[in-house]
This record gives sequence, C-alpha cells and structure tokens, in this order.
Amino acid sequence: MVKIAFNSVLAHKALGKEGEVLVAEKDPETASVYSSENSTGRCLLTLLGLAFILTGLIVGGACVYRYFTPKKLYHGSMHFTELDSDVVPVDMETREPYYLPRIQEEVEIQDNVAIINVPVPQFADGDPAYILHDFKRKLTAYLDLSLGMCFVIPLNSSVVMRTEDLLDLFQQLMSGTYRTYLVHEDLVVTERIDNVSDLGYYISHLCRGKETYRMQHRSEIIGIQKRSVEECFTICHFENKFVTKTKICRT
Repeated sequence: MVKIAFNSVLAHKALGKEGEVLVAEKDPETASVYSSENSTGRCLLTLLGLAFILTGLIVGGACVYRYFTPKKLYHGSMHFTELDSDVVPVDMETREPYYLPRIQEEVEIQDNVAIINVPVPQFADGDPAYILHDFKRKLTAYLDLSLGMCFVIPLNSSVVMRTEDLLDLFQQLMSGTYRTYLVHEDLVVTERIDNVSDLGYYISHLCRGKETYRMQHRSEIIGIQKRSVEECFTICHFENKFVTKTKICRT
C-alpha cells in the first residue's frame, strides 16, 4: 500500500493564503477602511497640488499685470519766474517778464511712490533726470541721466506733495498752462552708498549698477565748506505748485 503525504509547511502556507482570502471575503468592513484611507490621501494630495497651482497663477498674474500692462503717465509743464528769494510775490502779474521759461515733466504714480521723468530742458538750464519719491521709505532719489549717477536724500514732505495731491496737480496741468515761481535748493554729496538694496525695492531698482551717494542740505552742514573745488550740476523739476532748481555739488 502506498501512502501519500503532504508537506505540513506547504499546507500551512496554502491554508494561510486561503485563510487571508477568506478573511478578506468575510470581512468587507476592513477592506472598505483601507480603501477609504487611500482615497482620502489621494484627495489631500490633489487639493494640495491645486493650491500650489492656484498660488502660482495668482502670483504670476500679479507680476504680469505689474510689469507688462501699460503704465499711466501724466504730462505737465509750468512757466516760472525766477526770484531772488523763496517768498511768493503778492502780485505775480506785475513781476512777470515778457518771456517765461518752462519746465516739463511726466509722472507715474504707483504703490505710494511717485516716479518723475525730467527730460532735457528746452527753455531752462538743468540735466535730464529721474526723480523718485518713496513715501513708505521716506526717501527721494535723483538719477542724473547725464552723469549716470544716483543721489539719495530724506524725503522733504513739506515740499513734495503726497501722491494723491500730486496726481490732482498733474491732471490740472494737462488741461491748461500753469504760471508759477522758482525756488532754489542747495544740496551737497556726503558719502557713497555701496549697497542700494537697503534703500527699498524702487530706489534699488532705479540705482542698481550706478554710483550712488547720500546728500544733505548745505545749510545743515557744520564747518568750513570749500566751494571752489566742488563740481556742481542742476536739475529743474516740480513736485508742488512751484518749480525747484536743485543744485547738487560734490567734491
């Protein structure tokens, strides 16, 4: 008589597999729990991916709108009378000469910043320049286009109009001629600025790659000043209802 025997280990494994199959078939609740956990994980990953995509679209759209949409520029010009003092005359009509010099500008206003383009003056002395007033940083930067240099000074809020008032002024200038007077401003270069990134986004963008210096009003400097060895230049501009002739001197 021949006996046929099965390996107990193999039989145990086979039984184990069958048992797992039977358990899975007999316990549908366990299978549904595993399936729901996997579905929840996939949903979370999908939502996270969509959130990143939407964030990228919003940021990218803002950048495209900021840098590639046409900028609104306002053009204005002023006829001015030169005075020996900074006092406004009582009767401008009696003091005006037959011919009045004129200064022109274009202004762009955004993010509480005023960027003024001063072209080459046709009827007055002065260098072409970009003037940037950053009201958040409380700084003013002059980029002299003839020299290719930047000069930075604290914003004089008593002279420079706020952005909304400056916008109103240029809207008035676009619809008619404005007659005003000239005041003088005397500034002196004090030190070089090596890192323009500390001056904020707008000024650092304007002055990046150019020699940049700090300035101070001459009246605020204490001590003997050697004017004979100074190199001076002027920029005629307006950010108020009068024209300012800014003289910048450096040794």
